[in-house]
Amino acid sequence: MNSTSYLDLYHQFSTDIDAELNSGIEQLGPSSTTVQNAVTDLLRHQTFRYPLQVLPLLVHGAETGDPGPAVPLSAIHVLWWTSACYLDDLADGQAATVSRELGGNEALLASIISGNSLPLRIIHSQQVPDSVRGALVTELATCWITGTEGQLNDLRRDAADATRDSVIKTYRGKSGAPFGMITAMGAILAGAEHERIQKWRDFGDVFGILWQLFNDQEDILSGRNEDLRNGTVTYLFACALENASPASKNHLLNLHAAARISEEARSELTKSLLAPSALHHYRVDLARFRDKAQRLLIELGGDETHVPVLHRLVEESAELLLHQTE
Repeated sequence: MNSTSYLDLYHQFSTDIDAELNSGIEQLGPSSTTVQNAVTDLLRHQTFRYPLQVLPLLVHGAETGDPGPAVPLSAIHVLWWTSACYLDDLADGQAATVSRELGGNEALLASIISGNSLPLRIIHSQQVPDSVRGALVTELATCWITGTEGQLNDLRRDAADATRDSVIKTYRGKSGAPFGMITAMGAILAGAEHERIQKWRDFGDVFGILWQLFNDQEDILSGRNEDLRNGTVTYLFACALENASPASKNHLLNLHAAARISEEARSELTKSLLAPSALHHYRVDLARFRDKAQRLLIELGGDETHVPVLHRLVEESAELLLHQTE
């Protein structure tokens, strides 16, 4: 997934984002050296292949022509996802020692600071009106509630009851909410009107769903198959399940259960997920979410330098990367 413009924007501001992260950690104070070191280790451990921390920069740039003031929001994006990814791994039973100095329990505590206290410190350090500061805090708090709801629904879901709608509801919490948070924050910081803030939040929500669908595909293509090992009910699995006969549905559910520990079951289930009928619905729904995101961007408009980057990012996120089996 490459977009020169979006990567160039990241390279332009990556040093500033790192400086903002370091400054935020230092704001924890001289009496919290252990906490600072733990958060630093966690950030070093949790790296991201795609620098989507540019999203608030792009939103602020679309609104004002200047992405720079949104650098603190990019740092908040990194901190939030660092925390959420570790907590997600913990929920899936994957979390382990992060480094020689940072064990699992220490990383858990660091993730709480990373996702909550540090973003709040960064927000309160901004020279903005109290109304803007309060709105940013509200976005952060609401995101954690909605994101946790999505994660709990994911953990408690019975695979037999999975539908495409139910999985999207979970994705909207786990991925849509944090992207909606950060795009809304970008608009708030830019001084956008309420209606535009809501549209930016809606865009982030849809983009987050697209990005989760993109991640689902990458998990299969990479051969990691973490979703199958964790028993995750993915959208592609729901596509396959909804179109299966009763006998085939039972077979899919048995494979899904066995895939946690069996390589053979994972291989057979993957073939079923890549069947033409499942991929057809997946392709159609990718296009549906892509079109919704693009419509929102068209309605929003904005700076001609930054909006086209968002359009391209949506297109790349909505690509069908998987190939059907015979």
